[in-house]
Amino acid sequence: MAPEAITTDASSDVTITGKIYTRVRLATKSDLSHIYKLFYQIHEYHNYTHLYKATESSLANLLFKENPLPLFYGPSVLLLEVSPTPFDEPKTTTNEGFKPVRKTFDLKFPVVEGQVEEFRSKYDDKSDVYIAGYAFFYANYSCFYDKPGFYFESLYFRESYRKLGMGSLLFGTVASIAANNGFVSVEGIVAVWNKKSYDFYVNMGVEIFDEFRYGKLHGENLQKYAHNKDKNGEGSC
Repeated sequence: MAPEAITTDASSDVTITGKIYTRVRLATKSDLSHIYKLFYQIHEYHNYTHLYKATESSLANLLFKENPLPLFYGPSVLLLEVSPTPFDEPKTTTNEGFKPVRKTFDLKFPVVEGQVEEFRSKYDDKSDVYIAGYAFFYANYSCFYDKPGFYFESLYFRESYRKLGMGSLLFGTVASIAANNGFVSVEGIVAVWNKKSYDFYVNMGVEIFDEFRYGKLHGENLQKYAHNKDKNGEGSC
């Protein structure tokens, strides 16, 4: 079936039927406002907006440092973009050092992009591209392997783009980056209460270790260690 984009309103919605074209690419500084909004949305999804402290400025300092770590060792964001029309063939190499991944999905039902201007991609001159979701990860290290792995912080899709199979593409791309660049694992927290998410990661080959529990030292309990003094009144560290 041929792809079709129907603009239902001159100012807002675009409905995509037939096929939807996707591109996974490494985020750039031009994506900062989109990343900020997506990070806020995942906190909203988990009812944690009261804990959301990030600003566009703080994210810029985190993700797009002037002197960054080697590729994929620092905090990295992959964006999944969608379009009703095909993407151009990706270049063999890009300035970001990562070749974008493209895939076409056959749609069983129409997909409505209801935030056209808010999530229109600024990456290139193609004007009918919208940011659908992201994956956020960074390198960690374990003496178990004596090599770096990835800590997978989060994967999120805007509501219109869920249940289309795109999660497998995005997580699979992160796993492929790890496997092809000498990283030995992709690991992170899996919410036990979210059965769909839990099942997704298991189906992707993630092994869940029930014998371990997630621990967190933060807030007042962490601040107890600030300026720690020994009995002689001098710093103990």
